[in-house]
Amino acid sequence: MHIKVFGPGCARCAETEKRVHAAVAAQGTRAGAITVEKVSDLKEMMLMGILATPAVAVDGVVKSTGRVPAKEEIAAWINKTLPPATPSCGCKATE
Repeated sequence: MHIKVFGPGCARCAETEKRVHAAVAAQGTRAGAITVEKVSDLKEMMLMGILATPAVAVDGVVKSTGRVPAKEEIAAWINKTLPPATPSCGCKATE
């Protein structure tokens, strides 16, 4: 999974990036499957159709623009995209 945080570097953009990193860290063993990239390039923002920052895209799909999303909202995007974690013992998890 690839998460991009778009913004020029303002305080709201920095807070969004901080929340994305916190949501990724909370994924535990699944965090290794996630990369986070900060994008400040205006051309790339325009190509993605982003007109307001901060913005967040997950695997190329813009999820939020012009606001700082909650950590729980970011976690929900991750959980919808990543497969469930498998136990480190190798057995199948039961629900």
